[in-house]
Amino acid sequence: MSRKDMKAWIRHVITAGQREVIPVMTHPGIELTGKRVIDAVKSGEVHAEAIIALNRKYPASAATMIMDLTVEAEAFGAEVVFPEEEVPCIVGRLLHDYREVEALQIPSLAAGRFPEYLKANRIVTDAVCDKPVLGGCIGPFTLAGRLFDMTEMMMAMYTEPETVRLLLRKCTSLITSYCLAMKENGAAGVIMAEPAAGLISNDDCSQFSSAYVRQIVAEVQDDHFMVVLHNCGNTGHCTSAMLETGAMAYHFGNRIDMLEALKACPEELLVMGNLDPVCLFKQASAAEMKQATRDLLQATALWKNFVLSSGCDVPPHTPFENIEAFYEALREYNESFEKGV
Repeated sequence: MSRKDMKAWIRHVITAGQREVIPVMTHPGIELTGKRVIDAVKSGEVHAEAIIALNRKYPASAATMIMDLTVEAEAFGAEVVFPEEEVPCIVGRLLHDYREVEALQIPSLAAGRFPEYLKANRIVTDAVCDKPVLGGCIGPFTLAGRLFDMTEMMMAMYTEPETVRLLLRKCTSLITSYCLAMKENGAAGVIMAEPAAGLISNDDCSQFSSAYVRQIVAEVQDDHFMVVLHNCGNTGHCTSAMLETGAMAYHFGNRIDMLEALKACPEELLVMGNLDPVCLFKQASAAEMKQATRDLLQATALWKNFVLSSGCDVPPHTPFENIEAFYEALREYNESFEKGV
């Protein structure tokens, strides 16, 4: 399979002369195919069909796979609940102390739903050849919190940091293997969701998240594979820690001031965000959605490295009228840009 030069692609996005768009939006694709969320998160074929259908109806600058933050935790042994029409969720607590963390085995990529997600990546990369396909994974700190319990882990960072660091090393090892497998299957990059790192200070984010994300980036990122670090928990307080990871692109949530994020990030890196996926995409009127998109586009007009996106994964049952309004605002903005208005 041919490999895309992602550094060249980033340069193209920055110099394109119009605003590019990469919403984190996969659930509407499931609805386009008449399937349920539970079908897509358990079947690689259904997952891929949804992404292909979505790309056909709402083309973006890159195709993105489902953001499912339970796949890696399930492989480790965590219990997952699968609602029919909502994203899966972790219940209970798998790990309680150093002894259990020490005994924890790093699973193979044959465990849990890894094979189905890798199958989906393979099918989509074979079908969508004109743009990068970005897989999805969880970040190490967020994964560790799902295994150890986030509240307990935030206390353990100070009371038993050796336990947390050991767990983070094991999480990092699994995520690295998963990203390398996506890369082998043709993905041009991965959106790494690390929202829990937004719950801690910049210094703690640097020590307990970015240091481990940086290890993954060093192993997987190259000219043909980019890491997009997503942290929708960041309100601006840990942007500098995020940048320590060396990722090629950064994706921000709706809680941050997008202009401040753009000012903080080097102009050669892609910066994505940050329209509210719930209050705007799902709950606003189409007119409100269009106006909010227009406002963000106008506010960020000076930054060539900005990519329009949702602040996080667009949820199930988002009105298609709002998605149309989002794209209509982008289309009008780009047309006015071309005319020099």
